[in-house]
Amino acid sequence: MGKIQISKVSNFEISRRNILVHPPEPPLSILFGDPSDSIYIGRTRIFHVPFYWSYKHVTNPHIAAVGITGSGKSYFIKTFLMRASFVWNSNALIIDWAGEYREWVKQTGGRIISLGKGSYLNLLDLGGMKPYDRIKQVMRTMELLTDVGQYPEQKRLTEMAIEKAYMKNKFKMDATEQRDEIGKHLLAPTLKDVVKILEEQSKLGTYEFPAELENAIYRLKQFIKPGEDFFAQQSTISLDEITSSGLVDLDLSGLPDETFRALGALSVLQFIKEKMRASGWAKEKGLRLIIVLDEAWKIAKEDNSDAVMIVREGRKYNFGLIVASQNPTDISEAIFSNVGTTFILKVKFEKFLDYLQATLNFSNFMRGEIAKFGVGEAAVNMAFHTAAQYPSTFLIEKIEGEEPIKELFLDLEKALSEEQKRDVNMPKSISFPKEDLRKKLRQYGLGEERVEELSKLFDQKNRHLDVVSFVLLLERYGLARSNIAVFLKDINVDDSTIINIFTKADYKKEDLGSRDITQVILEED
Repeated sequence: MGKIQISKVSNFEISRRNILVHPPEPPLSILFGDPSDSIYIGRTRIFHVPFYWSYKHVTNPHIAAVGITGSGKSYFIKTFLMRASFVWNSNALIIDWAGEYREWVKQTGGRIISLGKGSYLNLLDLGGMKPYDRIKQVMRTMELLTDVGQYPEQKRLTEMAIEKAYMKNKFKMDATEQRDEIGKHLLAPTLKDVVKILEEQSKLGTYEFPAELENAIYRLKQFIKPGEDFFAQQSTISLDEITSSGLVDLDLSGLPDETFRALGALSVLQFIKEKMRASGWAKEKGLRLIIVLDEAWKIAKEDNSDAVMIVREGRKYNFGLIVASQNPTDISEAIFSNVGTTFILKVKFEKFLDYLQATLNFSNFMRGEIAKFGVGEAAVNMAFHTAAQYPSTFLIEKIEGEEPIKELFLDLEKALSEEQKRDVNMPKSISFPKEDLRKKLRQYGLGEERVEELSKLFDQKNRHLDVVSFVLLLERYGLARSNIAVFLKDINVDDSTIINIFTKADYKKEDLGSRDITQVILEED
């Protein structure tokens, strides 16, 4: 039979053994960085330690941020960029899909560049590359955004026409420096020149596959139509200026559709990637440039996207990428597996939680906390340089920004059944940041004037609106019920409540007749 032996053991030795559990948070040496060389995020939930993010502890400086609409992603990004500019004097380029950051950048004194609203980007600019390399990039972009990859002959015709366009403008195909006889920089051809070359070939009538030639012309013509030739005119955008001018918003919301926006975003990323390589390694501390991709699923989902290449190479050049989405499965696994830090705000769908838990390997306890998060609460996952004896995922009380998040509230009470009203777990209102509402409304096609009108109405009603009146307003503004239903689901309204909301809206519509809904809302208590 064994004997019990009593011995003296120091507290230090006991703490090293971790007999029952690992510490719930990383140590102070990881969390509390040098404030002059790291970014303050907020306090940890368990020990209330100030958390200063530093790229020095993780595999690379790239960040993924995921969370539903209204969880505080945009607020986190704005806070991070502002503090990085003070701490490291970082430049920031926001590739702004929906024009969400435009007003904020303007207020902070940054620069706005609006593709589709007066600014142009020549797709055939070299950006420091050799023409042969640029042709490969353009064709890879076309394969991502169109079906040209399924038609090898059309792809070959397009490549040859681009090459001829460069050669007609006296470009040397294997050189990066392009000057004429007197030393003047050569002007790059445009897609209009490429289409012209293909059309001349078609007129000759000697090509053995005329249908392939006509289809190649047709595919390119969508980018050179008058009024939609945003990538077929000489550039008005300077790459040096947008990557070294402080805070810059590249607003893509003026472009006609997702394909045009993706083309603009990918082209800029390609130019930045080449600039990054040409700049070489930087000795200075911090990040020289932070690139933000928010909800840019079309270019962040594919493994061969330039976003993935920047993630893989950016660390050694002091470049950082922030990729944000409300749907984590919209971000390529190659990005998720390569980013150094992931900020997880509120995520509600089980399939998204499954994906995140499987990818980042956090506990069921952590999963439950993420599903219950309020606005600004977050879990942080860090891919440390070396195997750590402490958790890689931990909780933040709330992301602490430069100013309080201005929340708006949609009151649900009038749309709830009597049974739902008695349910103590049923939320009586839904809250979300003001800027997230504005972003969503723009995405669904609401004009800026209407967005401003709705924002003012919330302000006049002490930031609260009855959800039924809100839905009636959206319908008066021309939004389809299907889009309104998607918006309500995004902000976590359940299906049965959405049905009640539309039913009550129909009743109220009959009562209102031709009366002004805005005035009725202001008159209501």
